[in-house]
Amino acid sequence: MSETAAAAQTNPTQDADITLALGRRSVVLVGMMGAGKSTIGRRLAARLRLPFLDADIEIEAAAGMSIPDIFEIHGEPHFRDGEARVIARLLDSGPAVLATGGGAFMREETRNRIRDKAVSIWLKADVDIIMKRVKRRADRPLLQTEDPVATVSRLLEAREPVYRTADLTIASRDVPHDRIVDECIDALRARLCAGAPSAQPTTDGISVTP
Repeated sequence: MSETAAAAQTNPTQDADITLALGRRSVVLVGMMGAGKSTIGRRLAARLRLPFLDADIEIEAAAGMSIPDIFEIHGEPHFRDGEARVIARLLDSGPAVLATGGGAFMREETRNRIRDKAVSIWLKADVDIIMKRVKRRADRPLLQTEDPVATVSRLLEAREPVYRTADLTIASRDVPHDRIVDECIDALRARLCAGAPSAQPTTDGISVTP
């Protein structure tokens, strides 16, 4: 589909209604590495006319070093503490679309802040999708193991019950990015502009947590 045709299918008035309903709240994308949080987040922010923020980029700016270096020099607990502080600051800075790292939502303190100051969307991706997207990247500290597939499977098993508590769930899969963004918009509109429906799929890729 051409960009012109895709644009014709969007509804700026409905998008503006979502932004108005958000008020001072942000939209926070959670989920595993490779789920598409940054890619989808940028497009969603453009639709909603909100700033896009990437927590990982903000963490690196605050630390003055890359995330792999933070892990190597200071360790994961130090990184997680800094991550929580940065996300808290970003949530206090006003409405935006915020992409978070895969482990951020696992911290109860951060989940509580997101619940209070944002609407959360879990981009749900399976192991095959994740590995297809991250296998060529060397900047994933948690995947520097002998068996990355087993590592991702283990992380998914531990994290999915927590991710499932997000306000909305969108299936991240191999379809055009704009389709995923449209599903995010539809789910946000259903939750914010028409009352929260009961927990059931509203399309083949969307579910809402009451």
